[in-house]
Amino acid sequence: MKTISSILCLLISVFGYAQTQGNTAPEWSKNATIYEVNIRQFTKEGTFSAFQKHLPRLKAMGVDILWLMPIHPIGEKNRKGSLGSYYAVKDYKAVNPEFGTLADFNALVKSAHDLGMKLIIDWVANHTSPDNVWVDQGHKDWYTLDSTGNLQPTIGTDWWDVADLNYDNQNMRTEMIESMKYWLTASNIDGFRCDVAGWVPMDFWVTAKRELDKVKPIFFLAESEGPEQHQAFQMTYAWELHHLMNKIAQGKENIDVLRAYLEKDKSYPTTAYRMSFTSNHDENSWNGTEMERMGDARHAMAVFSATFIGMPLIYNGQETSLDRRLLFFEKDSISWDKMDLVGFYTKLNTLFHENQALWNGQHGAKPQLICEVSEKDVLAFSREKNGDKVIVVINLSNKTKSFKSASSALKGKYTELFSGKTVKLKSSVSMELKPWSYTVYTRTSKK
Repeated sequence: MKTISSILCLLISVFGYAQTQGNTAPEWSKNATIYEVNIRQFTKEGTFSAFQKHLPRLKAMGVDILWLMPIHPIGEKNRKGSLGSYYAVKDYKAVNPEFGTLADFNALVKSAHDLGMKLIIDWVANHTSPDNVWVDQGHKDWYTLDSTGNLQPTIGTDWWDVADLNYDNQNMRTEMIESMKYWLTASNIDGFRCDVAGWVPMDFWVTAKRELDKVKPIFFLAESEGPEQHQAFQMTYAWELHHLMNKIAQGKENIDVLRAYLEKDKSYPTTAYRMSFTSNHDENSWNGTEMERMGDARHAMAVFSATFIGMPLIYNGQETSLDRRLLFFEKDSISWDKMDLVGFYTKLNTLFHENQALWNGQHGAKPQLICEVSEKDVLAFSREKNGDKVIVVINLSNKTKSFKSASSALKGKYTELFSGKTVKLKSSVSMELKPWSYTVYTRTSKK
């Protein structure tokens, strides 16, 4: 009798993936990686200019897209902590003076471009600070008002430092898009990461994307998940996959949930990019460090995140084993003393660049589970396109496993990513896997 997991493997193999089309991303993004930057905490100075000095090493690590958390002035009214939340924007058309000047920001963008990197900024379209310049300009009707006619925070949150925007107001929508256009013309940025995108009407995002593309083709990332988001956005968060990684690392789930996840992934357009990660600013500050959430599984999950599905994200500090929650409303600089994982992430990013099987959206290949595996806690999958191939074997448990498999998908000559050794695999493979260990076999046709 076939197990549920075997049936799921068969379904994935037979029926493949949905062939619907979505919002096509710029050509330059097809094998791009992404890195999140918190300007306040990245250096002791907390400025654009200080961060700019780090660009060469990030480029060498294989970073392609720099995503900067909000760069705008922060509201003072109802501010949380002494410095406030980056997501309480006081003026969409200005930079936070703590970070530097517009000229400093433009110099950062140009330096990134000179190195062949792209730069996108965080955009907070759901709300502003209560003392945003729009309020001072008399546009109270651009906001959601409570029963007494006062500005109110987004309902269902404890965000008392922000005021919810009213998307029934067309004038506000128009000005929001004009504010986004400003950064394309004033600073030549390459796109936006849109905060809580699912809380803003989709028809606004569709219009915004169309209008922004008239200025220059942009890269559009939604902090949201779901196939419908790709009406406007090219990339969405793989939030569900991230939460599954946390649960597997904590022993609350097993790899069967990953097989089920692949079934759900069929509903996304073939052009859809997904962003995969083991940490980001929300996870680090509010839910815990990698060490807290994933423990000894964190490196295995980083390998999984970079090879299974989607564009891999590195959160600033992960390359130095960031082991504390960065304060969100105060100054809390990252220490760059260790830099112990630079080589680890460089190898993963280089593999992503060079092996077409891993590329984003329709440019890459979907993972095919290798179902002939002796241990249910061992995940084995392959991805193959145009002669490029990757085989990944990961022990997703805290116990040593004897892994045996007989699959034609394994056969071939490969290079093991982390050891650099050449390996010739037969259809039948047997190996011992230590807890949370991983092996990545790669073959690139151009080499």
